[in-house]
Amino acid sequence: MGFSVSSFSSSSSSSSSSFSLQHTLPPLLKRTASSNRRVCIQSCFSSVSYHKFVDFALDETSLHTHLLSSPLQEKYSSMKSKDGKGVLNMLSFQADKIRLLRSMTIETETMQVLDFTVFPKAEYDVPIFCANFFSTAKTNIVVLDLNPLHDIINQDDYKEKYFKSLMPLGLKYAEHFPWGGKLTSESITFFSPIVIWTKFTSSPQNYDILYSAFRDYYKPWMQVWLELIATAVKETDGYQISHNLEAQHRYLTWRAETDPGQGVLKKLIGDTLAKDLLRSFLFNGVDELGSKTFNDYFPHYHGEEGTLNKKGGIAGKSFENRPWDASGKFLGQ
Repeated sequence: MGFSVSSFSSSSSSSSSSFSLQHTLPPLLKRTASSNRRVCIQSCFSSVSYHKFVDFALDETSLHTHLLSSPLQEKYSSMKSKDGKGVLNMLSFQADKIRLLRSMTIETETMQVLDFTVFPKAEYDVPIFCANFFSTAKTNIVVLDLNPLHDIINQDDYKEKYFKSLMPLGLKYAEHFPWGGKLTSESITFFSPIVIWTKFTSSPQNYDILYSAFRDYYKPWMQVWLELIATAVKETDGYQISHNLEAQHRYLTWRAETDPGQGVLKKLIGDTLAKDLLRSFLFNGVDELGSKTFNDYFPHYHGEEGTLNKKGGIAGKSFENRPWDASGKFLGQ
């Protein structure tokens, strides 16, 4: 589904009429109209739920592979925020060629969050499916991608293998979702040329577009991803399996340390539970798949006395615009 020009025109016209009306209304009616708009925005936001996104993704995935409940499900299913006003819901599954498919939704009075990821088993080098949505009554931040397991900036063979055929689809949605702003040179290595990284204001129309885009986006991408999984040759070479395992561990180590949602989780459930949720559920495997530390993988972040140098990610080049051309060639070097 694409964006409707007529819907944008209608919205713009309605906004213009509302503006003119405000300048002709008496003060009391102005305040009432303004209050009603705030109530409408909050009501529309409250009606948004990412559970239907997860339900759609699981139904679509089940059409292609048999999902089994993960052992993580027993411990990580749901929890309430410290103030009792927020709820976190978690689901986790595994399959023949999927190490972990997991989702987390967060619902509070002021925000909605979706974190949905699919990790392949180490015998397969397919990308990691990643969907991260953050919504408040005013704004939305969206990341949707097939995160490359191996280097695609300097290794054309991996990029050609998994992303060349997906470029038309990525370009289609790049037209609908503008680039969301600066990403550091370190972060960009974990994204593919077809990544959707965007921000937009909250509105009923945008929420409808987001859900339609998620369905349109997830269905063909997951079909392609599952077809890749289904046709991917199971690696038997010990070196390549170790290479895949280290690549996934490096990804998990980066995400567990730098994930921007850490602050939100700590505020909602406290430092101890947030750390456990990050390392044992969201980025499960960071403590089991390898022994290297964050400083081993990213030594330029190493600060004094073993501390993390937060400026490490700012020192390099940042990208204000999409750093790939239409063919998927990286333009940032």
